[in-house]
Amino acid sequence: MNLAQRALIAIDWGTTSLRGARLGPAGQVLESREFARGILSVPPGQFEAVFNELFGDWMDSPHALCLISGMAGSRQGWQEAPYCPCPAGFDELGQHLLWLQADRIALVPGLSCMSGGPLNIPDVMRGEEVQIFGALQLAGRDSATLVLPGTHSKWAQVQGGRVTRFQTFMTGEVFALMSQHSILGKTLDLNGAFDETAFLRGVDQSQQAGSVLNKLFAVRTLGLFERMSAAVLPGYLSGLLIGEELRTQVDTANKADAAPLILMGSDALTRRYTLALQHLGLTCQRRGAEATWAGLHALAVNLTRTP
Repeated sequence: MNLAQRALIAIDWGTTSLRGARLGPAGQVLESREFARGILSVPPGQFEAVFNELFGDWMDSPHALCLISGMAGSRQGWQEAPYCPCPAGFDELGQHLLWLQADRIALVPGLSCMSGGPLNIPDVMRGEEVQIFGALQLAGRDSATLVLPGTHSKWAQVQGGRVTRFQTFMTGEVFALMSQHSILGKTLDLNGAFDETAFLRGVDQSQQAGSVLNKLFAVRTLGLFERMSAAVLPGYLSGLLIGEELRTQVDTANKADAAPLILMGSDALTRRYTLALQHLGLTCQRRGAEATWAGLHALAVNLTRTP
């Protein structure tokens, strides 16, 4: 049965939120829902009950097909879906789907890749892989460098429609820790407006020689010596950390693909990354939440077999 004859339900089940969409044959959103029912709020063994409560009416169709991405497939989720190793595209992802109900409900597995080198360190993503493939579909590209800012930012390389490698950076989490749970927080006013000038000064400083650990302490001394006000220091700290992330990636991105980077995330974060990237000489295209639905739709279209 082809997808045009089925009711496609796309679910993005994250750590703190849950959203779903009923998609038409061309991937258009017919109806959407969003709830504060991330996996952390669901008691063990209750995922199926929560799913039925929130989306059961959508599944009433005898030919419904539901694909669920995100943390629902993690060890703390509905059921653990083993990671699909890179390089991976739609074919590999489809082969690694974990079917909860045969030909009806499946968990998208997420991706893993290895760093190489002596330790050959693993890296993982869950949910971002769907955004990546969706963004490529929307952009009409099969190769790109993609950036997904967030608590744990991701940089992914895609060649010929397959994710070949990616890296994760704890940029957002380090900002939260430094600004709220360290001595730096004593000199910051987190309620002030975003200061673009201070942010770009932080980006510039991140590109200079020296340890980021020393540069972080300087956030405090710039405040102590009244070189920067408490209101603008959060922007400076943000620029310093985002700049440190970009410092390791800009040369690689320039060599990998002359086309614009694809940037996905919240408006506030993508604005900052766009400023920093352009300041360092890179161009980018921004994509929003629609990439998730586009990715799940494209995955469903590509499915050639189900259990």
